[in-house]
Amino acid sequence: MNANDYVLTLSCQDTKGIVYSVSGLLYQAGCNILDSQQYGDPATGLFFMRVHFAAPPHLDDADKLGLLFVDLRTRFAMRSEIHAVARRTRVLIAVSRQAHCLNDLLFRWRAGQLHMDVVGVVSNHPDGGSLASHYQVPFHHVPIPGGADADARRAQELRIEAITREHGVELLVLARYMQILSHAFCAALDGRAINIHHSFLPSFKGARPYAQAHERGVKLIGATAHYVTSDLDEGPIIEQDVKRVDHGLDVAALTAVGQDVENQVLARAVRWHVEHRILMNGHKTVVFS
Repeated sequence: MNANDYVLTLSCQDTKGIVYSVSGLLYQAGCNILDSQQYGDPATGLFFMRVHFAAPPHLDDADKLGLLFVDLRTRFAMRSEIHAVARRTRVLIAVSRQAHCLNDLLFRWRAGQLHMDVVGVVSNHPDGGSLASHYQVPFHHVPIPGGADADARRAQELRIEAITREHGVELLVLARYMQILSHAFCAALDGRAINIHHSFLPSFKGARPYAQAHERGVKLIGATAHYVTSDLDEGPIIEQDVKRVDHGLDVAALTAVGQDVENQVLARAVRWHVEHRILMNGHKTVVFS
């Protein structure tokens, strides 16, 4: 990774000349394309593109580079963003009592596997405090006051929103944060919150998913990472995976396998987001490898 590396992502109606125009503009500006991926969706008629390039010294700034694309954005009615690769995404991790995904993300982050800055951990329970302390990450215990009615839950969400503003959070990761979010909270975090669901959606929703799976004698268990929307567990899917199991596993063993899948799926989704590899395609995502 070089200091002058950037990623351009764009989407627009599919038509002739988009790749030619984008690559030509970068070439004329003295940029060097390092990697380029594109996809045209025949179902929606939309075109998606991700370009990793190196900028010359006089254009080593995302805002300056963005000005190059003003005419191109107008011509193709294009949505585009330019990200400096060296800049790390500021991430807040939310967790309840089950800390396996939190521990996995913090370990991968400290190991340099995730290009982000974890600015804090927030929880409605105190359980994750010691783990956050171990990784030297600020811990915010934000309990739900009162009788956990709608007003109390919203008050707790507003405290979390304040934390995101205070720390400049760009991505909230729900690492087994077991609360149903309000419409207002989801709207405030649109496209900036990723959840891990403990099943290969839409199966086994709700409490005790692995016990449900065990009772049904499943042969495959999985996990789903998706963006958060106000439709519970119906947000655009980023990544999914499954593992084969058999009748010999008890609930504890099945849970351990399932939690390992959750860790891997969530880590991949977070990595792809912070590397700007995910583009929205209506209610779906385009994920460039």
